[in-house]
Amino acid sequence: MGNALRQAGRATVHLALVTCLTSGLYLFIPVLVITAVAALMAVGAWVVPEVVLVLRRIAGTHRRMTAEWTGREIPEAYQAIDGSLRVRLRTAVHDPGTLRDLRWMIALCAYGVLVPPVWAALWPLGLIVDGVWCGLLRRKPFVLPLISKVADMEARWSTALLRPSPRALLAARVEALATTRAEAIAAHEAELRRIERDLHDGAQARLVALSMRLGLADRAFDRDPQGARRLMTEAHSQAQEALLELRQVVRGIHPPILTDRGLVGAVRALAASCGLEVAVEVKGGLEEGPRPPAAVEAAAYFMVAEALTNAAKHGGGMRAEVHLERVRAGLRAVVQDDGRGGADEDEGTGLPGIRRRVAALDGTMGVSSPPGGPTVIEVQLPCVW
Repeated sequence: MGNALRQAGRATVHLALVTCLTSGLYLFIPVLVITAVAALMAVGAWVVPEVVLVLRRIAGTHRRMTAEWTGREIPEAYQAIDGSLRVRLRTAVHDPGTLRDLRWMIALCAYGVLVPPVWAALWPLGLIVDGVWCGLLRRKPFVLPLISKVADMEARWSTALLRPSPRALLAARVEALATTRAEAIAAHEAELRRIERDLHDGAQARLVALSMRLGLADRAFDRDPQGARRLMTEAHSQAQEALLELRQVVRGIHPPILTDRGLVGAVRALAASCGLEVAVEVKGGLEEGPRPPAAVEAAAYFMVAEALTNAAKHGGGMRAEVHLERVRAGLRAVVQDDGRGGADEDEGTGLPGIRRRVAALDGTMGVSSPPGGPTVIEVQLPCVW
């Protein structure tokens, strides 16, 4: 009886929230009607995109409520409403998600009226019947569980009404891929400009100075051998510095250690030199099996490098853990530290750059860094083994 009461109470909370949402929709319907009439009269077209955005938020609220009850997420597939008024209006009207949300709203307003009386009537009936049924006959309750059945039925209807069509999911996927590809191209161009700037301001300047030193040494060789030797020594020092800067530029493009030792070896080298006590765990036969593609290895390597660098410089912790795993869909890499947390992607360029690199490979990246820690960064990179 106790379990039945708890489950019925949880179902009642869900149904009560749905009832409140339905009541809000009854108030929202006049806004929709007024907006539609104003748009037809060409005096309120600018309001249409805003009203559609509000409808999306309401539908999103119901998605989250349904997901909390069922434990299964309901995906969204909307076209972005931005740009000029004309573009916003056209997107709001022609987006398949708008029609889907309108159908859901009408259906919820229709069956939402019937749901509250049902679960409200089941409570007193269940308390009386199930109380007698369980107390006298020692049988399981059968009325109170019906409240959960009503919640399940409502969740199934909501899921069917709010789930995007395959065509809408495909359109949203194409739009997301176009955005990530554009961001990847922009990041690539920025990286090329950075490399050009590093070469121009660093190695090239040193090579020019080296050339001048060698020219001076050549002219001074016969008349001032000691001065020529000094210039040759300075030129040798500048040549070493230029080589060091060239190696640093190359390492920023694709670390040589990654090519020579693979991802696991390169990550262990990072762990040994980052200044923290780092434990590296490798699963799924990543060391013995075939190596991931070079782009996947590079994305995982730079994520680990950025996470360990941030942990050492800003985290304030002493230890970190790196997990590398070969999974069926590709490569999984996780870095966790025991620092103070509070990492914010908006405050730097490192993590957003890694996110763009991961998104360009159709991967996903998650960052969890609550105040007080721990900070956990995880990437999933698809690849064929």
